[in-house]
Amino acid sequence: MKNPNIDQLTTAENETNQTKNGFLALVSRLCFEEKLPIRFIYKTVPEHLNDTGWRMFTGYEDEAFLQDEQTNLLPVDLDKVCKLDPSLEPLVSYNAGTVWERTPDSDGWERVYDFKIPAANVPVHITNDVDDFPEK
Repeated sequence: MKNPNIDQLTTAENETNQTKNGFLALVSRLCFEEKLPIRFIYKTVPEHLNDTGWRMFTGYEDEAFLQDEQTNLLPVDLDKVCKLDPSLEPLVSYNAGTVWERTPDSDGWERVYDFKIPAANVPVHITNDVDDFPEK
């Protein structure tokens, strides 16, 4: 199996289950409520079939805002987001692990290499002790 290279665009030849696109991106509600432009995006591994993995922010979100994903990140059709900001269209074809930013004094997007994409922390308990397993 070929490993996708995060520096290349997703094409039919290199698409995998990790890179298949759904249709939803999670977008900061500040983009809609405050009418602020999207200035920071990254792609994580999609969490479900409808998820593209894209997360989009204004850059004005603080830590408390980011902790409450259920309230502050809205699922939005990726095509609609790209119609609102056509500069996103060439970027959303990249694989998971890709990060982009656009500073307020710049018109273009720049690739970011030093940002650690957040991952869900799922507690796992591993045991070989049969007494640890619940009875049915």
